[in-house]
Amino acid sequence: MFGLGMPELIIILVIVMVLFGASRLPEVGKGIGQAIKNFKKATSEPDEIDVTPKKGVTGEDSKTGAEKAKGE
Repeated sequence: MFGLGMPELIIILVIVMVLFGASRLPEVGKGIGQAIKNFKKATSEPDEIDVTPKKGVTGEDSKTGAEKAKGE
């Protein structure tokens, strides 16, 4: 893929273990996994949220919040 073979990956893994320590590797992996999950979720969501009110509502439901507070 990027010209990385098994020896290169082993060297990278050893460097990561030296930097973070063996006990922190699960935390680092979990953080990376959550970041990827959030990125995929953000890219699959629609661009905008539809906040337009539904049409055809009558009666008490059609009053605004100010009118409801006044008791009209």
